[in-house]
Amino acid sequence: MAETKKLFDQFAPVTPEEWRAKAEVDLKGADFEKKMVWRTNEGFNAQPLYRSVDIADLKQTKSLPGEFPYVRGTRYNNDWKVRQNIDVNDVKAANAKAIEVLGKGINSIGFHMHGADVDLKELFKGISLPACEINIMCCPKCAIKYANELVALCKELGCEDTFVGSITFNPFKRTFKHGEPFPGDIVAMATELMNAVKPVAHLRVLSVDSLALNNAGAYIYQELGYALAWGAEWMAMLTEAGFSADEVANRIKFNMGVSTVYFMEIAKFRAARELWALIVKQFNPANDYSCMMNVNAETSRYNQTIYDSYVNLLRSQTEAMSAALACVDSIVVTPFDAPYKESDDFSERIARNQQILLKEESHLDKVVDPAGGSYYVEMLTKNLAEQGWKLFLDVEDKGGFKAALESGDIIKAVNTTAMERFDKVAKRREQLLGTNQFPNFTEKAADKADACKECNCHCSCNHEETEGAVTLNTKRLATQFEEVRLATEHAANTPKVFMLTIGNLAMRLARAQFSDNFFACAGYELIDNNGFKTVKEGMDAAMEKKADVVVLCSSDDEYAALIPEAVKELNGRAELVLAGPETDEFKAMGITNFINVRTNVLATLKAFNAKLLK
Repeated sequence: MAETKKLFDQFAPVTPEEWRAKAEVDLKGADFEKKMVWRTNEGFNAQPLYRSVDIADLKQTKSLPGEFPYVRGTRYNNDWKVRQNIDVNDVKAANAKAIEVLGKGINSIGFHMHGADVDLKELFKGISLPACEINIMCCPKCAIKYANELVALCKELGCEDTFVGSITFNPFKRTFKHGEPFPGDIVAMATELMNAVKPVAHLRVLSVDSLALNNAGAYIYQELGYALAWGAEWMAMLTEAGFSADEVANRIKFNMGVSTVYFMEIAKFRAARELWALIVKQFNPANDYSCMMNVNAETSRYNQTIYDSYVNLLRSQTEAMSAALACVDSIVVTPFDAPYKESDDFSERIARNQQILLKEESHLDKVVDPAGGSYYVEMLTKNLAEQGWKLFLDVEDKGGFKAALESGDIIKAVNTTAMERFDKVAKRREQLLGTNQFPNFTEKAADKADACKECNCHCSCNHEETEGAVTLNTKRLATQFEEVRLATEHAANTPKVFMLTIGNLAMRLARAQFSDNFFACAGYELIDNNGFKTVKEGMDAAMEKKADVVVLCSSDDEYAALIPEAVKELNGRAELVLAGPETDEFKAMGITNFINVRTNVLATLKAFNAKLLK
């Protein structure tokens, strides 16, 4: 038998303490915690390095994919379903489109029903129901009608045991969207729905649509905790109504979002499966398989942008990778043009191909739990599970998901997070490439109507609006920057920003580049140059270009001499901005406008728009 040896066993092992000591030496006195530790939004700190000792006691590292509690996946393969959603405005057109995409790599379809009068036979004509997953998305009052029709169709085709799919029953959507409770008897409707679909074994009808929270700006741990509470609410409601734990659990479908925090999203789905399995186990199911989470992942709309919209492809690609590596059951890639138009053949083809590339080119479907055993991902999974569980318990203490939702607690918490993220984007503490960082100032987007939809279901069910109701945030992260830039586009004249670079070469170039990037976020015309020998020369050139804003770019040491002359030469003919620190000394010299890394970019640009746009 060949002798096996560990790699590098000739080297003495290094303890965590020794590594930390060496890192602190290399930091040359800088604080390790501030420089090296990532303070996440999820309530825990991520260390710069994890080691085998950190995961030695984690149970999931000893389990296999397909084993309870399913941290490593619910299947013995990673062949997720490639899903595309289709709006059903015209039944024949929707049917033709479904047949077309089924021949282009799609094996799961979601039909957005725009009303209650869709003929399912006509919609599914020419489609082999057992050969692909079918998901019907409709309003709660239409769910029972479509369930009865679908069950009858499955019986007619003899595919009750082979059909796989779902029907959305989400009565909580009304509270999220309109701030009012669902007017019907949720338990009675859910009971009727559960009884209706009994003949079709793999038809899931109880929706946990935490995608809405993701698209509203929720942090990852919030989506996780609230999704678990939502699922637990279904379990409690319907087991109390007389259904077994297995019956209820096997009818629940999770529809979750995916943000661009790559590794954290991988950890979210792994933690979700574990915690959900533990929750269902408490209801004493007859079979552990009932503890498996069935989850569809959909890439986020919250971080999509109108400007530089092709960057949305990069966002959705990393999001889809996170979901695939986390072994979800199906994935929907949101088309890159979703924020401003109905998707077309081109954007839908690209969205499909993003997933197909992950399978056919990257072979992510060939490896089960690719992230398993990674010290970093395993620790993120553990820590995120702890934070999600804390939130879940907090919701349970408040009476459960329904009570916490109708009291406004959940909506207020998510909206508070959204406001925090808007503030971070305004200060560039959270970056949106092409919007608040490195924008293309020559791009125009005024012809793109910002028509991002919270939901594609336009079923006209009556409801009464409640005055002063608390509703879930529907604005995208880029919305406020886009409003500033669109205002610039609609103005009669585009403001001109002139970079007056002078003095220290390295500092003036760095600050001019920073200033270009800063004002480009508002779509202003930027005028750069190679530098001037005197302030007067620079000011004359700025006035010749009819500049509305002159940005003085130099070093801190030189500003004391340059500022008085700049103020004198400009003489109020344009706005003078200093690219540098906001100090009392510089203010005393007449500077009122400063831009630097601590500046609130959004607030500053709004103020300039108010002064300059005509």
